[in-house]
Parts: sequence; C-alpha cells; structure tokens
Amino acid sequence: MDSLRDKVVVITGAASGIGRALAEECARHGARLLIADVDAAGLARLHDTLVAAGVSCAMQPTDVADAAALERLAAAATARYGGADVVINNAGVTLVAPVESLDPADAQWLMGINFWGVVNGCRAFLPQLRQRPQALLVNISSIFAMISVPTQSMYNASKAAVRAFSDALRGELAGTGVGVLCVHPGGIRTNIVESARLRDISMVADSPEGMRRRFRTQARTSPEAAARAIVGAILAGRTRLLIGADARVLDALFRLAPARASAWVVALGRRMRRREAAAARGAAAESCGPAPARVRRARAASPGRCPAGSAPRRRRGTAGSPRPAPPRPGPPRTAARGRARRRRAPRRVRAA
Repeated sequence: MDSLRDKVVVITGAASGIGRALAEECARHGARLLIADVDAAGLARLHDTLVAAGVSCAMQPTDVADAAALERLAAAATARYGGADVVINNAGVTLVAPVESLDPADAQWLMGINFWGVVNGCRAFLPQLRQRPQALLVNISSIFAMISVPTQSMYNASKAAVRAFSDALRGELAGTGVGVLCVHPGGIRTNIVESARLRDISMVADSPEGMRRRFRTQARTSPEAAARAIVGAILAGRTRLLIGADARVLDALFRLAPARASAWVVALGRRMRRREAAAARGAAAESCGPAPARVRRARAASPGRCPAGSAPRRRRGTAGSPRPAPPRPGPPRTAARGRARRRRAPRRVRAA
C-alpha cells in the first residue's frame, strides 16, 4: 500500500496504548478513521481530540469478543465511508495465573478478546475488503507467540494462535487484493498490566506492584514508536513485523534453538529475580545495625525493613556520631637519624 491518504482505517482497542497511538499516526498520514474499544469513555476522549484536530473520525464502542458487535462495526464502516481499506485487530488483554489454579472463566475471557477478537474482526470485514483494489488486515500478536513463560500460558496460547491463524489466512487470500500483516511487539509501555487479571503471581513476583514496576522497567518501546513501525510496515507491504530490540533478540533465539529458547528465557528471569531479591536484602542490611540471630532471621524474611531490636546504622558525619581522633604525628624521619640507627645495629657474623 503506497499511502494511507484518504484510506479508511478501522482500529480496535483504540482507546489507549498502541491503538491510540495508531489512530494518531494514521491520522497524520491522512487516513479516515473508525475507532472502536470497549472503553467508551476513553474512546470518546480520543474521538473528540481527533475531530478537534480536523481528522475525519467515527467511533463505535465495541466488545471484540462479541461477533455480532464486529458485524455492527463493519456495517458502520460501510455506512460512513463505503467500506474499510485497512483493519487493525489490536484489542488485547493479559492474565497472570498458573495452569493448576487457572479459572476457566478467566481463560475464556482472554481467548475471547485476544484470539476470537481477531477472528471475528477478519470475518466481519473480509467481504468489504475484497471489494477494494488493495486492502490489508493487521493482526497484533506478540513475541510471546514464540517465547513462553510461566503464569502466561493463556496469553502465550492466544498470541501463538493469532500467529498461526494469520499465516493460514494469508495463504487463503493469496492472489486476491487483501494482504495480512502479523505484528509481534516486544515490551511496549502500555497499561496492559494495569488492566490485567492478576491471580497467583508468586512464581514471578512478590507483589502486584512489584510486577507492574518490573514491567515498566523492562518495557523499553513507546506506543508511539510501535505505531510508527506498524504504519511503516503497512506502507512497505510487509507480512511480518517485530517491534523492539527485545523482540528481535528473542526471535533470533527462538530461531536458533526452538526447543530451548523458552527455558533459557525462564532461567534468565529467575536469575534476575534472585538478583533483585539479593539487592533488596543488601540494602536492608546496609541500613540496619548489628542484631542478634533472631533479628537477622526476621530481616532475611522481610527484606527492606529494619526489624525490632536493631537500630539504623548512622552514617559518618551525621549528628551524634563520634568522630575518630586524628592520628598523632610522630617525629620526622631524617637521614641522620636513619644513619645512627644503622650504626647501632649489630653486625651478623657468618659462621665458618
């Protein structure tokens, strides 16, 4: 696709994150927009912002897990613009839970959005996309389609399903004017973890806030950078896109050793967590004074705090801390004193 000017672009999950950044980026390229999200309030704010900037934009609150809702969205695209040129199936959520304690309702919720949302979007819009001389489906997967990690089994499965579905659909549409682009982002600084369903996270973090803090630290790519990369791939006619250095490294690792890549990544994650825990214990020990054995045991169990019975160690130079006395200067050593000492030293006589 040579240009997005005057093209009709439909974006799901547009109220925040990559979806919002995509709407703004497509608008900069002159596209006409139909944006959708289950968050009606956030969607309305984005719609008002775009319209105030002079962008041709329509909105429709949509739950992508509902196939009928996607049919209504497709009908809105036809009614407003005569049909879509590009459909970006972006809506997604995450769930953190071990398989053994997984609630089937949580699993169905995630698969309904991450996988069936993509399927529903493709099926609803394909009839009108086929009427265009050139059209494109953009399905957002993840680098976790290749690399799997503990407590993310359903997220991994949904994104791997999107990847396989997109590859199969691309083969079915070969020879038509409809292309399929599958996108695999790495860590993107969105609010996906803020809205995630966090169940038993003990395998990966000590607290929900600690998990969110680690995600914010490790997610290096901004939504705006991700949107620019996706629009660039649309214009270049690509079929596969990796976003972020982390995604490219993990994809290379997966290609190098498909059977071992996930195990290596999991081992690295555990090592990083142990290192963070050791650093926290070290910081706690640095700020706490000597303590009996029972307090040391409590300190090890509660890193980051000074247990009862141990006083915070005072730093040098703080009020109330005694300063060491300066060393007493001795007599200066002179050359004459050194010669006198050598004259007084007895000579050693070698035995015959």
